[in-house]
Amino acid sequence: MSLRRRLLLYLLICAPVVWLLALTASFLQARSEVNELYDTELIRFTRQVQLTLIGVNASGGTGTMPDSPVRGQADLDSLAIVVWDRDGQVLLADREGAQLPLRPDGAGFIDLELNQEAWRAYYLQSADGRWLVAAGQSLHERDELVYGLIGSQLLPWLVMLPILLVAMGWAVRQALAPVRALTDELGRRGADELKPLPARDAPVELRPMLEAMNGLFERITATLARERRFTADAAHELRTPLAVLSAQWDRLRGARESDEREYAMHALRAGIDRMARLVDQLLRLSRLEAAQGLPHSGELDWPEIARQAMSEVLPLAERRQIQLDCLWPEPPQEPPSWPGDPNLMTVLLRNLLDNATRYAPQGSTVSLGFEVDRLRVSNAGPALSHELLARLGERFHRPEGQAESGSGLGVSIARRIAELHGLTLSYGALADGTGVEVVLART
Repeated sequence: MSLRRRLLLYLLICAPVVWLLALTASFLQARSEVNELYDTELIRFTRQVQLTLIGVNASGGTGTMPDSPVRGQADLDSLAIVVWDRDGQVLLADREGAQLPLRPDGAGFIDLELNQEAWRAYYLQSADGRWLVAAGQSLHERDELVYGLIGSQLLPWLVMLPILLVAMGWAVRQALAPVRALTDELGRRGADELKPLPARDAPVELRPMLEAMNGLFERITATLARERRFTADAAHELRTPLAVLSAQWDRLRGARESDEREYAMHALRAGIDRMARLVDQLLRLSRLEAAQGLPHSGELDWPEIARQAMSEVLPLAERRQIQLDCLWPEPPQEPPSWPGDPNLMTVLLRNLLDNATRYAPQGSTVSLGFEVDRLRVSNAGPALSHELLARLGERFHRPEGQAESGSGLGVSIARRIAELHGLTLSYGALADGTGVEVVLART
């Protein structure tokens, strides 16, 4: 169901319900006012009769009030009056009043039934106890007045209700015009049109949605740009290894001697390993850049993470005769108590240790140091220039003249993992100005 139809349905239900509630409240209020008016008249009528009786000789027997001609719209059948003396004898009564019951001790209002009709009567004792005056009125008369008042308002309301509903339908249509305009705007756009929607002149209720959509467009634009850049970089980087593998395969096929064939097979194997490492790094970086948060988060077991990361780098360290050191803080101090994903943190440390081992002088030492609030990975050798430090983290960038193979993605992967954990990586020289030190710390 559309939003417009839903609003109209709610209005079509709520408007008559509210109207009926208002009508009921008006009926109850009118009934209360009419009862108050007629009760006041009954009290005034009985008091007037009391005052009249003071100057009348009431020593006789039963008296009756003669019927008088009725003119206009008066309905005397709905009124009653009766007067009793102290002995309970009727002194004065009309036809309806003769049916009112005698209540010697009665005083005030009572509700009773006469001739199967509801009546309301008022009893008034004289100050000296000589008379008891009672006046009554049929409640039907009061209800007629209430229904007449409500009926006079009911007809205009019934006539205006359809007009009101039509007006509300038009108002809903006009109020939803910005939504229709937004729908038309989005319907006209192509798949690559991600420019922000104008939100400044939009209704207040639509601004949060428009701002959220504009934020989504920005994220999609950034994602598309990142994917295009990633695809272009990957295609560029994969072209060279594929060409090398093709040349090595041709060399292997053309080799005549066993030594030449062995050398070609070894070179082909190394090329395949480099290609596999590059593809693995590309896939890992693609998944990390698409991630919006950590897959898992919990307390990090630093000894197990360090052991696993160093064991994966150990074959490279043994080949290059690099010593791997792991330094722990002095008790009672402990490593950083950061929450995070242990698998991703292992990848981060492995990449840092791998880079430090690949570019450290052969036969030197690579250290992994844990402090209370940070981690350090360092190696010996010459310090990096400011130009190289500024370019660290660029995809596929590797310093020239490197004997070790690599993809140029390790720093990018490590920085993305650190970002997902709310950490930062900073590169610089050691305290003595030599080597390279990487510091992982809280942002």
